[in-house]
Amino acid sequence: MRYGWIALFLLSGLVAFSQNSARVKQLENQRKKALEEIEMTSQLLNETKISTRSSLNRLNLLSKQILSRKKVISILNQEIGGIDSQINGMRREIGRLEGELKTKQKNYGKSVRGMYKRRGSQDKLLFILSADNFAQSIRRMRYLKEYADWQKRQAIEISEKQKEIELKRSTLEKTRSEKQALLGVRETENKKLENEESTQKSEVQQLNKKQRDLQAQLKKKKQQAEALNQQIEKQIALEIAKAEEEARLAREKAERERAEKARLAREERKRKAEASGKKYVEEKEVPAPEPIREERVADVKGGYAMTREEKKLSDNFANNKGRLPYPVTGRHTIVGTFGEQQHQDLKYVRTNNSGIDIQTSPGADARAVFNGEVTRVFVVPGYNNSVIIRHGNYLTVYSNLSQVYVKAGDRVSTRQSIGKIFTDSEDGNATILHFQLWKEKTKLNPAPWLD
Repeated sequence: MRYGWIALFLLSGLVAFSQNSARVKQLENQRKKALEEIEMTSQLLNETKISTRSSLNRLNLLSKQILSRKKVISILNQEIGGIDSQINGMRREIGRLEGELKTKQKNYGKSVRGMYKRRGSQDKLLFILSADNFAQSIRRMRYLKEYADWQKRQAIEISEKQKEIELKRSTLEKTRSEKQALLGVRETENKKLENEESTQKSEVQQLNKKQRDLQAQLKKKKQQAEALNQQIEKQIALEIAKAEEEARLAREKAERERAEKARLAREERKRKAEASGKKYVEEKEVPAPEPIREERVADVKGGYAMTREEKKLSDNFANNKGRLPYPVTGRHTIVGTFGEQQHQDLKYVRTNNSGIDIQTSPGADARAVFNGEVTRVFVVPGYNNSVIIRHGNYLTVYSNLSQVYVKAGDRVSTRQSIGKIFTDSEDGNATILHFQLWKEKTKLNPAPWLD
């Protein structure tokens, strides 16, 4: 029973070590992803020329980069902590193996000394022949053979233990080297963070000097955003009204068809009665009318009435939450988040975003995040061209396009390019797509829907 508990303890130690190694590997992958985000943001910062209009956008990019850098440093700290746990675990394992080796060496030494001692007093053959009977001689022969086999196994196990210890020590040294390398990376990242925070501080000071101009820009942008939302809400209302009208007409048509079918049935019954010479009497119990099969049905009262095909599309869209592709081609980062935001560095800057703003490189295209139908293409000052795509009772909006590749009524597929994103030469060559997501008449945060 005692050895069973020891085996269970050793097995739990191996499981913990394996889980810790997997956790360190997972952290390494997260760090690589965060570094890719930093590299992408750095590229966008380099492409965004310094100008009065681009100052706030540059500050947002810089803030995003600092957050990513802090994330990298946090992950590095976790990695180093995980490696420390690995090192401690390997030290304990080496200590255990060395203890087992000493025990085996001690037992092996005793057995060898005992054998040589016996050889000095009596020969193996004499030991066998001096038995009281033949059966005892056989047992003594078997004992000597098993004893010799045991000694051989002990010698092999001692050799294997020594190799295992050497391998563990080699792994320990490698892990120590990995830790030293990570400590060096962390120091480098901390220095980069200090430089970025210094740059951020400088740009905040410059923007504070331009507070009046910046507030005027933000006021104008707010008015443009309100105009965009009015156009979207107007289009949603029109589509809901149109779908409801189609549903009403379909119901009326079905009602007329049912009434006509009932009239024909009555005439047929009357004709048969007259043909048989019987007096026709209208049935008092009229069979229950067949239910009208709705061509369009809304999920909620006052919502968009969907066809069966649109309902299926809507359900598929909802089931892909968190897996939708980003609505831009090329490298990108989110520079404007959903909802009302207080700028973390500029206390007088407060924004309310109906979607998210995604910055990418000049020349990038906007692309559909899911299959759907283009319902409207329109222009709003400050947002250039905008495209609305309907996915059942969900809608996606793509704004700030310099060119549009689709038109109202077009069917589009997932990842299909729908237009070229506008590059603003007066705003440091910023190339930013404004992306919105709606369900019925409600704005949703698009970020959790994207992969």
